[in-house]
Amino acid sequence: MIHMQITANIFEAYLNCPTKCFLRAHNEAGTGNAYADWMRTETETYRNAGVKRLTDGVTPDGCVTGLAGTKDMKTATWRLAADAVTQAGNLESKIHAIERIPSGGRGRAAQFIPVRFIFRNKLSKDDKLLLAFDALVLSGMLGRTVSIGKIIHGDDHSTLKVKAASLSNRVGKLTEKIDAMLSPDKAPDLVLNRYCGECEFRIRCRQKAVEKDDLSLLAGMSEKERKKLNSKGIFTVTQLSYTFRPRRRPKRLRDKREKYHHALKALAVREKKIHIVGTPELNIEGTPIYMDVEGLPDRDFYYLIGMRIGNGESPVQHSLWADTVEDEGKIWRKFLGILETVEMPVLVHYGSYETTFLKRMGKRYGNSLADSPIAAAESSLNVLSFVFGRIYFPTFSNGLKDIARFIGFNWSDPHATGTKTISLRHEWEISGQACVKNALLTYNAEDCTALQRIVEFLSCIRSNRDPKTDKGAQSVVNTENLPREDFGYFGANQFQLPGLDEINKAAYWDYQREKVLVKTNKQRRQTPPKHARRNPEPRANKIVDWPAPSACPKCSEQKLYKHEAMSKTVLDVRFSASGLKRWVTRFDFYRYRCTRCHAVVRNPDRAWSSEKFGHNLRAFVAYLIVELRLPQETVATFLQQLLGMNVCRSTTNKLKVAAAQIYQETYDNLLKRIVAGSLVHADETKIDFKSRIGYIWAFTNLNEVAFVFAESREGNLIKSLLKDFKGVLVSDFYAAYDGIECPQQKCLIHLIRDLNNDLIGEPFNEELKGLVADFTRLLRPIIATVDRYGLKTRFLRRHKGEVYRFYRAIHGLDLSSETAQKCRARLEKNRNSLFTFLDYDDVPWNNNAEHAIKSFVFLRRIISGVTTEKGIREYLVLLSICQTCKCMGVDFLDFLRSGEKDIEAFAQTRRRRRSP
Repeated sequence: MIHMQITANIFEAYLNCPTKCFLRAHNEAGTGNAYADWMRTETETYRNAGVKRLTDGVTPDGCVTGLAGTKDMKTATWRLAADAVTQAGNLESKIHAIERIPSGGRGRAAQFIPVRFIFRNKLSKDDKLLLAFDALVLSGMLGRTVSIGKIIHGDDHSTLKVKAASLSNRVGKLTEKIDAMLSPDKAPDLVLNRYCGECEFRIRCRQKAVEKDDLSLLAGMSEKERKKLNSKGIFTVTQLSYTFRPRRRPKRLRDKREKYHHALKALAVREKKIHIVGTPELNIEGTPIYMDVEGLPDRDFYYLIGMRIGNGESPVQHSLWADTVEDEGKIWRKFLGILETVEMPVLVHYGSYETTFLKRMGKRYGNSLADSPIAAAESSLNVLSFVFGRIYFPTFSNGLKDIARFIGFNWSDPHATGTKTISLRHEWEISGQACVKNALLTYNAEDCTALQRIVEFLSCIRSNRDPKTDKGAQSVVNTENLPREDFGYFGANQFQLPGLDEINKAAYWDYQREKVLVKTNKQRRQTPPKHARRNPEPRANKIVDWPAPSACPKCSEQKLYKHEAMSKTVLDVRFSASGLKRWVTRFDFYRYRCTRCHAVVRNPDRAWSSEKFGHNLRAFVAYLIVELRLPQETVATFLQQLLGMNVCRSTTNKLKVAAAQIYQETYDNLLKRIVAGSLVHADETKIDFKSRIGYIWAFTNLNEVAFVFAESREGNLIKSLLKDFKGVLVSDFYAAYDGIECPQQKCLIHLIRDLNNDLIGEPFNEELKGLVADFTRLLRPIIATVDRYGLKTRFLRRHKGEVYRFYRAIHGLDLSSETAQKCRARLEKNRNSLFTFLDYDDVPWNNNAEHAIKSFVFLRRIISGVTTEKGIREYLVLLSICQTCKCMGVDFLDFLRSGEKDIEAFAQTRRRRRSP
């Protein structure tokens, strides 16, 4: 394999962009960039000046220029070398300067320190990596480590010492990636990034990205998000646009801002229409002051404040200019003075740059407006924050230039950018030309005007305007009006043509059975509709004649005569050893009239209630709905078809409600005993009901189970329930549990599943694999001890030393993989809660509430979307009793039939019956 020469210039390009690195390595001609050209000129000028400053302090025989070769290095007597060409393998660098420190004695080699000159006042990590690259090449040529380098930077020529040896591993890995990329001579995937504005290949790359419709055109999308979409087969903006699905926001989130949707941005670009989320309204109460600030970021120096005051056709423009850093405070005071003359001023800007400006200037020079209607930073309106996540313009970014050009505003200089102003300011400081200053003033004023146009446009946007009377309304779409497509679910289809809708209705089963098949099938004509068929009134299995009262309750007259015959029928079921049958009991009785006072009376001592259905039937229905998880309509069909009872779905629901009311006290006692105990397992899951979302929390102490409903997943419920709990809480890693002040055991099964998923996602990550293997070796003997001796701390505490050694070992690991680092951070963060079970008896290492929550998950498949909050609470009462019966080893149906309210007492009775 042929290895291409990797120079410092190519290495620097790779730090910015792999595509830029490839093009530079193959000597591709750039399309030009004024800012990039200015950067190169400034770098070269600063380097020459810096080298001259260093050489001025050294004797002529101690300086060399254009040094090359190892021989010159090892036999050198010079003190300073400028523009030294170094080479090691396929790495090459022209080092700005090398300082040579003579040996300090016999056996000590001379020390060589590479020096790099950078004109900026603020350094980045890439600058340090460039110096480390110089040191790596130099050390490779010398055959020994160059551990220290220097960076001379800024207007004050500050010197920064850099430990190059600590960065050598990273630089080595980067050079390996560069070599692997350049060796096949195949260009990397083109990806636009934030360095494109400073690159000489900007126009070329953007044209190719537009031709490919590449996802990197969307400025706000991160590399991680783009790779995730690529793994799903989405590579273009158009493809991404088809993935947007409008969703109804739950009520609990309606007051919170909607997250940013890249798919909606792609849809706006594809449709060339503005898309709105919700009902954003931009109302400015006061006099708007459209503000734009220009500055030099590496100096933290603000030299131009633009202010455009008022709306309408004659706004006032102010441009506050600072010649030097000393004038910065003057233009700030002028700025405050202008604000004091404006009635109810409201600062309007675009982006966070002006917010930072207001805060910094207030700290540097004071803010005399602290007691006025505005406080500079707090009262300012950031239009970008208002637009973000609410209004999606059909532009690839939310930049001021893109949005202003979309609404029809253009700058006098079509190539005007914020980076260009930096080079223009430096040019003015050198030349002092009036035309350069005027260009900056014009650019700043036009930015203020563009901001005003955007604010006026946003104030006029309404999603409910009439397209016939407002031409601009045709380009505005509210996402709430977009069709919601639910694929794979039963429901009414939305057809674009009325004829298709009519054809679809004719295919429904009920339509064909009642209007088509009945015309061709004689037998079907004679069959009554399903809703018209009813079972005959059931015959009574037992008739009870209820006796007359002994005397009139009003006058105590014993002589009564029959006044009216009445009866009461109770529908129930009777269980046998091998099945059940319908059982109807009819109570016959009379109403009597008193011969003395003529009052109509009846025997008050009766054996039936006002309910139509018996106790066994209520218990049986609750058993079918909760234990067997049958839908209420299916239960009604079962009672109709197999037992001949005339019941409907509403009847089964009433029986379920009655059962829940009877056992509400039992449920409350279960929850109290769990919370008052020494061990609680907790878990949660969500449920949909009537266009809302709720959450079900499960609590168990391994003997009793209680389910609790909450409107949100926030920790308020669990904090209120467990505020006095002092036992051990076993839970998963949800952050809400961290607020409970008690010993906690995190579920190790949850952790193991997450680690396994990480391994599946990165099967070749050796660091992660080794870390998970070490944790597995720690855990296996602990689980073996639990299997042999149970959850007894006198056997488990011997493993605490192994836990300590494990954490000490992983703390010293040098991990470069991001996933492995996150895994270690998670283990160290939860160190005090992963092995709590070693210090307590009968505390499991896994969360058994997960087993309890499964029973609700199975029930959720039946009731989700069709029940109400009240219905869910009734289900939870019965489900809690059902799961508690299972934990205590008794049958749920037997408990319901017994009429007992205490499950523990019922379980003890059953145990005594089974004992000899």
